[in-house]
Amino acid sequence: MKERIRNLLASDRADEAIAELERYRGDGGKMDDILFYLLGNAWRKKGNWQMAMNNYLEAVALNPESPAQQALDIANEILDFYNKDMYNQ
Repeated sequence: MKERIRNLLASDRADEAIAELERYRGDGGKMDDILFYLLGNAWRKKGNWQMAMNNYLEAVALNPESPAQQALDIANEILDFYNKDMYNQ
């Protein structure tokens, strides 16, 4: 499952990755930190930072050592930068 999602994301098929992960989750599949991290990456690729960060937070809650922690830190830095720019216009 994880490799398939990684391949979809590498092929710029974020919509398919999201649909597959949501279907898996809806069917009672066990979401681990890596699957939440990948789902967050898919949402980030679509430009939905809120959904990306929500999934990164889920991943970190399951495993504080998850790669999602770094992704979450980077997302926060990017959003802080954008928000500061908005005040300077």
